[in-house]
Amino acid sequence: MRLLETMMPQVAALIGVVVGTVGTIIATTVAERARWRRNQMVRWDERRLDAYADFTRAVKEIHLLALGMLSAHRPGARTPALDGEEGLTRLAEADVRHTLTWEAVLLLGDEVTIRAASAWRHAVRALEQAARSLPDPPNDLTELVRRADETRDGFYRAARGSLGVRGGSVDQVRRPANNRVPAMRL
Repeated sequence: MRLLETMMPQVAALIGVVVGTVGTIIATTVAERARWRRNQMVRWDERRLDAYADFTRAVKEIHLLALGMLSAHRPGARTPALDGEEGLTRLAEADVRHTLTWEAVLLLGDEVTIRAASAWRHAVRALEQAARSLPDPPNDLTELVRRADETRDGFYRAARGSLGVRGGSVDQVRRPANNRVPAMRL
């Protein structure tokens, strides 16, 4: 009986140490897993941002080249005119970059962003086809440009949502032409 009375506090202390150790191991494991998941999310978000930015540059390049080639056929166009021969060469080069960046969007993007990217891509492709059809462009150039701009805005909204970027609207289409940022005064 005396042995049991002597051992009971030691057993209780030993149980406390074991429970504390197990609790520490569990808490550390849970914290490490959470930190690993956060790091993975940041890592993929960075890669997704790069993929979206590269894709945007590639599609916008094709868009601007097409507008340059079509500028003589668009009343009030602000895009500098681009020679047809040079434009076709540059479009071919830009199309390679576009194709490569599209693959990264397909790999890293979420479903909503991929759909929006695809819509923008097809709208810009229609502008490109119009530029390639010169000297006989289609009659609906204004509509093609508007559609490309609207689908670009849709892609930006989807990409920002995918990346968790908050803030106001980034739509470019609805902004009135006279609502420009004033020049800085020196």
